[in-house]
Amino acid sequence: MIYIYLPLFILAALVGFFILTSVVLSNFIGPKNPGAAKSVPYECGIIPEDVARKRFPIKFYPVAMLFVVFDVELVFVYPWAVVFKKLGVPGYVEMVIFILVLLAGYLYVLKRGGFEWEKKSF
Repeated sequence: MIYIYLPLFILAALVGFFILTSVVLSNFIGPKNPGAAKSVPYECGIIPEDVARKRFPIKFYPVAMLFVVFDVELVFVYPWAVVFKKLGVPGYVEMVIFILVLLAGYLYVLKRGGFEWEKKSF
């Protein structure tokens, strides 16, 4: 029965060999001429004006969390819509509850001003 997975094992071995060979050969063959220009972080060809490791505003985090919440919502709603008729009334009620919980979060963020991009704080 193990012979069914033989092509998968061969492919995994080839991928591992290719990765290991690429990393080892790049260390030996690649040019090694470091300089001041090469040690600067790359910013689309623009010379950086400030330190790259400075802190960025906290207002980024609520925006990122909103994206994650509504992205997860889409991940659950799409498969539900595909099998909607098979789930029947219990599946419909569960999705309505799920949407209402997310709507409550959406209204909370709306009330707090999370969607106002020009506002300085969340």
